[in-house]
Amino acid sequence: MQSWFRSLPLVASLVAAALLGACAGTATTQVTLTPPDQAPVCQPQAALKASVFWRIQWRADQKDVPEREAAAAQGITRFFADGGCFPSAAVARVEAGRSDFSVPAGADLLIVLTVRELGPTVKLLSSAALIEGGTEVVVDVAVVRPGRREADREFSIRWQDGGPGVVKGVQTLPSDMAAALKAGLLTRQGR
Repeated sequence: MQSWFRSLPLVASLVAAALLGACAGTATTQVTLTPPDQAPVCQPQAALKASVFWRIQWRADQKDVPEREAAAAQGITRFFADGGCFPSAAVARVEAGRSDFSVPAGADLLIVLTVRELGPTVKLLSSAALIEGGTEVVVDVAVVRPGRREADREFSIRWQDGGPGVVKGVQTLPSDMAAALKAGLLTRQGR
């Protein structure tokens, strides 16, 4: 019986090491477009001038609204400023209640982004890793052509980055927003 008590610290150390190993997860990224099979919106090689309007439509119990809105603004501006989507893009925020849009003068295309979710997620005791987390971004996209007041295309981007043992904070939200837009607007999904 004494030998069992002497090995108890060893057993406890092995269990702790196994749990920590399970918690040291690797992040994976998942992108879902609804409806699927969307052609890329971005046309970096075309000589198009795009206007981008973005707005927020949070759920009723959304926390840290000012911080999330600032992160959304940074991520959206950063994505379109780098020139990887369109050679020229003007980005502006619009009010959430607005529902009719037309392509502004001087632009060849209007993209309306409605940010519905932007934030870290954490699930406790959801797997053997004990903690599962990451970041989730949900954005509705509408593409409006000149002479039209309604969208030619509408779809949603749901971007998740995380997994077992991953805990992310708010510091990555601007980069996560830009990555979600890149995955949903630039890359063909659902092939």
